[in-house]
Amino acid sequence: MKKNEVAGVFKKYTMLLALVAIMVIFEFLINFMNKGSLFHPTNVSNIIGQNGYVVVLATGMLLCILTGGNIDLSVGSIVALVGALAGKLMITFQVNIFVTMAICLFTGIVIGAFQGALIAYLRIPAFIVTLAGMLIFRGISWVILQGVTLGPFPAEYRKYFNSFIPAIDGLATDPKTKAFVLTTSLIISVVACAVIIVIQGLTMISRSRKGYNDEPWQKWLKIIMTGITCAAIMLLSWRLGLNKGMPVVLIWIAVVVGIYAYFTAKTVPGRHFYAMGGNEKAAKLSGVNTDRILFGAYTNMGLLSAVAALMCVARFDSAAPSAGTGYELDAIAACYVGGASAYGGTGTVGGAVIGAIFMGVMNNGMSILGLGPDWQRIVKGFVLLLFVAIDVLSRRSKRA
Repeated sequence: MKKNEVAGVFKKYTMLLALVAIMVIFEFLINFMNKGSLFHPTNVSNIIGQNGYVVVLATGMLLCILTGGNIDLSVGSIVALVGALAGKLMITFQVNIFVTMAICLFTGIVIGAFQGALIAYLRIPAFIVTLAGMLIFRGISWVILQGVTLGPFPAEYRKYFNSFIPAIDGLATDPKTKAFVLTTSLIISVVACAVIIVIQGLTMISRSRKGYNDEPWQKWLKIIMTGITCAAIMLLSWRLGLNKGMPVVLIWIAVVVGIYAYFTAKTVPGRHFYAMGGNEKAAKLSGVNTDRILFGAYTNMGLLSAVAALMCVARFDSAAPSAGTGYELDAIAACYVGGASAYGGTGTVGGAVIGAIFMGVMNNGMSILGLGPDWQRIVKGFVLLLFVAIDVLSRRSKRA
């Protein structure tokens, strides 16, 4: 393996190494201060539940950033508005939960399309449009709820987002029940690993048939990373199985991440996002409809904001006009920390997920250590600034 190839591999997995490092550091500090363990089954489950919305929003935000460093400041307000709508329909008017979910998703699409049209076709700067949207949609959520928090949501609805697999009432204390929960979690992880191995194997076969001559070390690296991924999934399932089982929200996250990871990496429209972010004029001259790409990015952001809203109201069991505050910052930070470029054209869905987990581990670790919200914000601010600075300096060194 050549020196530049080693550097490329290291750069590709830098964020993953940083995630492992931050986990080890927090585990050491938490154990040193006798405050339990970061990897306690309850903590692992909490990290997933508390950061599910961040992963979903970061996935959508990545597409916006890819188009040229654009962001969406309105996602937190859209979460509040769609959550308010869900609460009003389900709790006040007793509308069927599936009809309500469909209405909420459609509302998110309409909001995203409205903003996308202004940005893509009228070419109003995304920052201005979404800043206005942040104020407008937050205000509408206050109007819908009249400043009052609505709750609780129907149990039938909550189980689709805030339950566990297998469905066990309360905390399993019976040894047989605990064994059943753990076995079910491990079976799910084995199935997930089998799917990953098959997909990776088919990809390698496809590349070979198309004439791609990968070096032996590249093939072995893919095999090793697939093994590490499967081991991580098994370990996660084991810890979750010792708590209440596999959170349903994790299934939703896996579906969203899987769809968008495939879309951005394996489809022509997905690659157009990268082309536009790399050089919009060149992409347009190459036949890429950049207006449609920009419109699609923000329409999709509205849809995923609605999905995040449905997840959040189920988790909190209430709809509040103040919900979603700061969510846009969490999503943006997750993308940048996960390797997305502030200039667009660079970033992956996997990186955004790692960034969201990184921020979630930091939040959970600092909370266990007893750091207040003030210090947590200071630390997260410095971390975000650090990763963006690294991206800027890296680009400057390439140009030099």
